[in-house]
Amino acid sequence: MKKVAALFVLLVVCCSLFTACGSEKKPAGLADGTYTADFKTDSGMFHVNEADNGKGILTVQDGQMTIHVTLSGKGIVNLFPGTAEDAQKDGAVLLQPTVDTVTYSDGMTEEAYGFDVPVPALDEEFPCALIGSKGKWYDHQVSVSNPEPVENPAG
Repeated sequence: MKKVAALFVLLVVCCSLFTACGSEKKPAGLADGTYTADFKTDSGMFHVNEADNGKGILTVQDGQMTIHVTLSGKGIVNLFPGTAEDAQKDGAVLLQPTVDTVTYSDGMTEEAYGFDVPVPALDEEFPCALIGSKGKWYDHQVSVSNPEPVENPAG
């Protein structure tokens, strides 16, 4: 009986430790500001430009997060924060591209499309549909993680 009681106490202690550790992993709300962050997708065709090493610029303002990512070219013409089905509904607001200049490590530059993607939460996948130049919508899952404050070189 003493072994069962000791095992029970050990189990309760372990569960308490795991619960406490798990709650610390959830990031607290980020302070307003600018961060670099990882932008991951479920596709080799839909990704951040190689010059940006998988990262985008995360902006937090009044608790709302948006990440600007520059893609690998101009083949993706619009994004939608949701599913492809919802993107095709009347009234759907598509994310419009910006034209970003990318500078590679060898000094070569080119233009590519960039997008400002709303981020509902860090470290969680969320749907992001895209439409390419051929006019077909595709569903994807993306996530944003590892925000690091952008250091101000002047300060």
